[in-house]
Amino acid sequence: MISSATLDDAVTSGIISAAQRDRLIALEAHRTHVHAPSPEATEDDENLRLIGGGNDLFVTVGTVLLTAGVYFVLNTMLKGQPLWIAGSLAVFAWAVAEIVTRQHRMKLSSTVLAIVFTASTCVLLALAVDRHYGIRMPASIWELLALRGQVSQAGYVLLGGIVAAALLYFWRFKVPILAGVVAIATTLLAFLQTALLLYDGVTTGTLQAPSLQDMPELLRAALYMPLACGMVVFATAVALDLHDRERRKIWSDCAFWLHVVSAPMLVHPLFIMATGQDVVFGRIEPGTDATILLAALILGFVYVALAIDRRSLLVPTLAYFGTLGIYYLVNSAANTTGVPPFALILLVVGALVILFGAGWQRIRRLIVGPTLPTSVLEKLPPFKV
Repeated sequence: MISSATLDDAVTSGIISAAQRDRLIALEAHRTHVHAPSPEATEDDENLRLIGGGNDLFVTVGTVLLTAGVYFVLNTMLKGQPLWIAGSLAVFAWAVAEIVTRQHRMKLSSTVLAIVFTASTCVLLALAVDRHYGIRMPASIWELLALRGQVSQAGYVLLGGIVAAALLYFWRFKVPILAGVVAIATTLLAFLQTALLLYDGVTTGTLQAPSLQDMPELLRAALYMPLACGMVVFATAVALDLHDRERRKIWSDCAFWLHVVSAPMLVHPLFIMATGQDVVFGRIEPGTDATILLAALILGFVYVALAIDRRSLLVPTLAYFGTLGIYYLVNSAANTTGVPPFALILLVVGALVILFGAGWQRIRRLIVGPTLPTSVLEKLPPFKV
């Protein structure tokens, strides 16, 4: 393409007229508009932007090798000082990220450096907490909670420190995976606070201490905590998806990691509640009502995943509901045909994965499009060709 400056010089030199220049520019603009590929054709249905190309992969290999080399050097020079080793690795990851992430925006290597920084910070905080509070793991959870003052302070310092470090790193480098780190750490904080509240209730007499026979019901009731946290994380992810419907900004990538974190917290408790699984011994004895509820949950999760255009929500659904749920749905067929149940599970789940993978957008358009009002569809990720 001839530049505008060259065309202007041609007009000035008398090679072409100004009208001819304008017609040439208009023709080029028309050809570019007609023949340019559409965003739907150039972008993947769920573009995660996890890798930036061959150079990014090349730099990632170098980052892993460099990190391993730095670790072994530190382990030799600072032998017996794990606190300093962890701190030095965190500083190293931050320093390399100033070049790899801040200047060159290499996606995969930036993710690796963020993981190194988070892991090093976690180890650093854990060692600092252990050195300061000196908590040793007792025989039972109740003996651990008996050290309420130390346990609460240590937990807040450890988990709060991880959240603060992840937020600081995200503020500086905008690496999406840190959204998942923050979600996991805050969920663990919620678990810690709930356990402390239950212990306070037992010590004050407002709650009765559970016996051994009550443990299955207690563990089943404890499933409401990950379910509630999963709903909060999922709602946050959906809000970010709605904020970035076209998925062109970093917020949709953060939403992806939040969906990855929230999906198991949603699927696992609902699966146990639907099938009547024994939380302690793992026995599953679903009746007719549980089977119907299980099928409804499968359809519900599939519909939600299609509506928000996120396969990440469907993966644990197929893993939990699909595998074990289908087992009980096809068990009778296996008994009559002699085909092993495990083979039927592989057939059904594999067919579903291929079906949704190959025709995801078409299935989404056929199922979600006619069933939701236009006002809702306008807020969801758009349908792609």
